[in-house]
Amino acid sequence: MRVALLRAVGVATAAYGIAVTARPRLLAAPSGLTDEQGRTGEHTLISLRPVGVRDAASGLALALAPEGPALRTAALLRIAADLSDAVLLGATLPRPARAKAVAVSVGWGALSLAALGTRPAPAARKGRRFPR
Repeated sequence: MRVALLRAVGVATAAYGIAVTARPRLLAAPSGLTDEQGRTGEHTLISLRPVGVRDAASGLALALAPEGPALRTAALLRIAADLSDAVLLGATLPRPARAKAVAVSVGWGALSLAALGTRPAPAARKGRRFPR
């Protein structure tokens, strides 16, 4: 597990989530959820705020969870959120925004998955004894 990378993903996700909660247009515009004048409907803005809160909470969990099972669980939660975003947004967003949204969601999920699955070299593992 690459803890520093998971922590960095957590901090970035939490910051983005806080920003989207405060300004949901940050997610609405690149997702194609605007009209011809670039405006986003009030109902859409209201609906996007919980996504920001979810990302802030899961990002903070990833950034702050103790190393071990708690961090692994936080990473799996973040990966599940990213992959569900890819599936749901890919199926429902307006066509011009779909590919970008899927690519971003899959990219973040893959980054977390790679960090979760990477193990340090045996010599770097502290406190573990290996059979000789």
